[in-house]
Amino acid sequence: MNQDRDTERGGNCCTCCLSFIFTAGLTSLFLWLSLRADKPKCSIQNFYIPALGKDLNSRDNTTLNFMVRCDNPNRDQGIYYDDVHLNFSTINTTKINSSALVLVANYTVPKFYQGHKKKAKKWGQVKPLNNQTVLRAVLPNGSAVFRLDLKTRVRFKIIFWKTKSYGIEVGADVEVNGDGVKAQKKGIKMKKSDSPFPLRSSFPICVLMNLLLFFAIR
Repeated sequence: MNQDRDTERGGNCCTCCLSFIFTAGLTSLFLWLSLRADKPKCSIQNFYIPALGKDLNSRDNTTLNFMVRCDNPNRDQGIYYDDVHLNFSTINTTKINSSALVLVANYTVPKFYQGHKKKAKKWGQVKPLNNQTVLRAVLPNGSAVFRLDLKTRVRFKIIFWKTKSYGIEVGADVEVNGDGVKAQKKGIKMKKSDSPFPLRSSFPICVLMNLLLFFAIR
């Protein structure tokens, strides 16, 4: 009789453990899906160099005007940006078969915080601009191609805690027409070549380790 009760208790204990593991696994999966963070999306919305325009009165205007937009695609996570470093460069077309980039200017956007599902528009102006370097970038058809590279580090705010920082390096080519304005009407997406954020896999691993530790203590 006692043996049957012990067997029944053991069966109930195993059932409870399996139920707990199954529930904890589903909870971990749903939490991971809801709390995982997606990288910010950056694009070039405006790009204007008056010195390349047809207006002779603008030839002495040695400025480069731009607007970079960063989109936070996350519904529940904010993003802390460190200083955003922008490098502007171009190709010297006076050299035959030249592919080396020539640095035109640098610009730094001060660090900032971006709320979830928010867009951050960062306007900037670089001056004075080296006109000789810019004019060497003009192609025979009157257009010019510039390169904009963005580099920064971000941390995600998930509920009440912040993740460690992750590096972001993106860039894009910008074609400027004969008026000195960005040829593409739409924004130019800046692409990156690094691997996806490890934040996606770190959360479920931590939960699994906690579950193993819980059963080891028991």
